[in-house]
Amino acid sequence: MLAIAVSLSVQLYLSQSLDVDGMIFGALSGLVVLFVSGAMKKGEADELITNGMNMMAFIGFVMLAAAGFASVLEKTGDVKALVEASTGMISHNQVIGALLMLVVGLLITMGIGSSFATIPIITTIFVPLCLQLGFSPMATIAIIGTAAALGDAGSPASDSTLGPTSGLNADGQHHHIWDTCVPTFIYYNIPLILFGWIAAMVL
Repeated sequence: MLAIAVSLSVQLYLSQSLDVDGMIFGALSGLVVLFVSGAMKKGEADELITNGMNMMAFIGFVMLAAAGFASVLEKTGDVKALVEASTGMISHNQVIGALLMLVVGLLITMGIGSSFATIPIITTIFVPLCLQLGFSPMATIAIIGTAAALGDAGSPASDSTLGPTSGLNADGQHHHIWDTCVPTFIYYNIPLILFGWIAAMVL
């Protein structure tokens, strides 16, 4: 917590007071606090930093792929046609529209295995569709956020399920699908659909 506070404080101070890009200095100060406090051992530093770089590389790749996907859809004009066709099928019914968007987001994220990777993809289609259906900005945010988070917990390829399985399978008796994915789907995704649906209607 101290490292986060120091990192953010240094970054904001340099950016606002000295008009310098303080992101690098903020990160460096956070690392110094971790080392000095002993929260991060010297032997762990290489692995932690490498894992962080891998994660950022993955995020960068996802953003590039999503930007390309969105650009292609925009240039071809298929987004507008898809939104108009979807709006006609839903008949401007917000209740049905919100439920269908949540289910579509669930299916996409289940396949991809990452809510972060899903958001750029569904935003391209969901934002125009929400505007057509008359959803408020807050309701649109609730739909997109919920739709992206839905499949993350129940996807067999998600970190949210692979992590617990790798720990719980220490005795070799833990089944990834039935002991991790299915229970998580039942106890997390189903309530999330209901609450996300209610939020879309209320907001």
